Amino acid sequence: MAALLAALGLLSPASGQAQGQPQRDLPRVTLRAGMHLIHAQVAATPAQRAVGLMWRRDLAPNEGMLFVFETPAVQCFWMKNTYVPLTAAFVADDGRIVHLADMQPLDERSHCSPEPVRYVLEVAQGWFAQRGLRPGFKLAGGPFGGR
Repeated sequence: MAALLAALGLLSPASGQAQGQPQRDLPRVTLRAGMHLIHAQVAATPAQRAVGLMWRRDLAPNEGMLFVFETPAVQCFWMKNTYVPLTAAFVADDGRIVHLADMQPLDERSHCSPEPVRYVLEVAQGWFAQRGLRPGFKLAGGPFGGR
């Protein structure tokens, strides 16, 4: 079936993901921002990162996606085929938020980290601001350790 869908151009060759379909079955991790929990899908492969939160029409209040890269680098994100307004937190290896970028649906402008990072956490736009969390704050859980 996958071969047929690929032949018809309905599968992304990199991921096997049907075009226009959100990925909802990635592994999950619970992160902590102080007393607040974030239930994040983990996009750890190039194919998973390429799709990210594309095609999603909704995002639960404490839901997000953690993008994990092999090595720290300047990471740039855009909102192609993404319908939910998001805030991207560019995060250092120790869990420190380096930069927050509010991103608008379907906007193809790049939003980049000001320094090399290995993690990017996307959540509903305003999630960090509503909780008074700014660059310098440290996340815990998952790859960032801590309780």
